[in-house]
Amino acid sequence: MPKAKPVDPNDLTTSNIALHFPDEEAAWGLVERLRWPDGPICPHCGVVNNATYLTPKSGYRRTRAGNITYRRVWQCREIECTQQFSALVRTVMEDSHIPLAKWLLAMHLLCSGKNGVSAHELHRTLGITYKSAWFMAHRIRYAMEMPAFEAKLTGTVEADETYMGGKAKNMHQDKRAERITERGGVDKVLVVTLVERGGKVRSQVMHKVTGENIATVLEEPIDPAAALMTDESAVYWQAGPRFISHETVNHGAGEYVRGHVYSNTVEGFFSQLKRSLDGTYHRVSEWHLPRYLAEFDYRYNNRQVRGGERTEQTSRQTAGKRLMYRDSLGTVEVGLVSE
Repeated sequence: MPKAKPVDPNDLTTSNIALHFPDEEAAWGLVERLRWPDGPICPHCGVVNNATYLTPKSGYRRTRAGNITYRRVWQCREIECTQQFSALVRTVMEDSHIPLAKWLLAMHLLCSGKNGVSAHELHRTLGITYKSAWFMAHRIRYAMEMPAFEAKLTGTVEADETYMGGKAKNMHQDKRAERITERGGVDKVLVVTLVERGGKVRSQVMHKVTGENIATVLEEPIDPAAALMTDESAVYWQAGPRFISHETVNHGAGEYVRGHVYSNTVEGFFSQLKRSLDGTYHRVSEWHLPRYLAEFDYRYNNRQVRGGERTEQTSRQTAGKRLMYRDSLGTVEVGLVSE
């Protein structure tokens, strides 16, 4: 079987993907070329390019909801396996009744838009229910999540923390009373972000920051030979000696830049994150916040490539990931606003 024709990322634009919108066969061919550039790979035994395309068992079919969907089914030719599979098996799109062309378009919109795309916008653009659009967006964000640090952050690394949540004055009086913490302030969610100047960013939710646990968070991904830049917060004092240098700026005294010493890069990331969450998503839950952080981290880490390349990479990262609807539900909501 000949190798699949490589996909040109420059062809993955909104207009070109939209051309495949009514053509499920073309959409499946695109996904197969992205996932299997060297031929179909059996997800059950891992054999490459040793499968038969099952024409009688593939094609269009009607779902319980009355939608017409398309499936391209393959069968492994290994005697010990002989399992049937498709390009969607063991991906975030497995068992989805949403046409694959709509998945591609949603993936591209989330990858190319700087501020993200709300579930309501996907619902209107793709012509699917809001519930389906919401779950689809979370599965794509799950695919965007980067693996554990493959390489240490080097050079100059900025670290900072911010609180995500609505202002007390904007809350209803009853809601405000429920969210008052032991510290006497309105409860918010703490996010810690590390930015390598000119490199990668990583964000994570932390329920409490102390000198001990922040030192662990910084030590794992940052190379000891890196220069650490933070503000004057005392939580970084314990971590500072673990790196070649640790310099701070005193925001409380109105100092923001002292030569090469500043944390403006990570502050700029927080600014974009908060404004986008406020303007696009308005409200997210604490349960889902890590996936939203993964979405913004992903776009920042791939900011130097085109949207089509990000779409291609996201499509490849869907492999080996599965998110069930029951596992995606959360209950605690946090109103996110720019502060």
